[in-house]
Amino acid sequence: MISCKAPCKVNVSLRVLGKRPDGFHEVDTVMVPLDLCDVLEFSPAACLEMSCDAPGVPLDESNLVMKAGRLMERELGRSMPWHVRLVKKVPHGAGLGGGSSDAACVLRTLNELEHGGLSRERLAELGGEIGSDVGFFIYGAASRCTGRGEKVEPLPEWKGWRPRVVLLKPSFGVSTPDAYRRWSGSRELPGIPYGEQDVGGHVLVNDLERPVFEKHLFLAEVKRWLMGRPGVRGAMMSGSGSTMFAVVEDEGTGRALMEDAARELDPTLWMWSGLVMQDDA
Repeated sequence: MISCKAPCKVNVSLRVLGKRPDGFHEVDTVMVPLDLCDVLEFSPAACLEMSCDAPGVPLDESNLVMKAGRLMERELGRSMPWHVRLVKKVPHGAGLGGGSSDAACVLRTLNELEHGGLSRERLAELGGEIGSDVGFFIYGAASRCTGRGEKVEPLPEWKGWRPRVVLLKPSFGVSTPDAYRRWSGSRELPGIPYGEQDVGGHVLVNDLERPVFEKHLFLAEVKRWLMGRPGVRGAMMSGSGSTMFAVVEDEGTGRALMEDAARELDPTLWMWSGLVMQDDA
């Protein structure tokens, strides 16, 4: 059996530039991977198939794991005789890119197991057929992503940026298509900070906070609460939500932040504290 880790991400910055003729939106975003990872285990099988430890995860062709495997079958012109077991750690519908990272892990691992010889650039191109974030996870390091997110430019100058991050996710998710659909007509809520934040020379800002906060007032309140906490250097929503994240001073600050969030915001919040991860592969 071969296993690989599929890290999630946060959008450190996300600018929406306008709607494209193809219906997608033009974006300019910087994403960084976190050391919170799904795990994918590959073992020989008669044909491509998958299983998952989390109930409710679809195991059919709609799952990005299967889509990535089918892409590799098409690209290499043969079947992929592997069973992929997905061990979920990254929550679904969170704006953390868990499914896209799983797909990237499948592309990279099957390329190695099947001696495909595909370049990282080609794998990223294939990933773009599955989802806008998949190419980012092929590279696995801080990157600027443009177009609809599929054009990836690694940012080596970010390699030393490894702050501690706290993630807070409520029980509900946010629809990414709905967030983009409502972006152009959305307005800022009074008293909520939307502007750029400078954190160690890096800018935090997210244009999707405007439409998402209008619909999900609790997320706006979480951001205002985070921004007022001691030891928080910056805070905002990741991607289209519903995860909010804070860059904090140290591990102790992160631990206290999660304890206070459970007590003062919502005891059912999913929470995690860890580091930005940089992959030299």
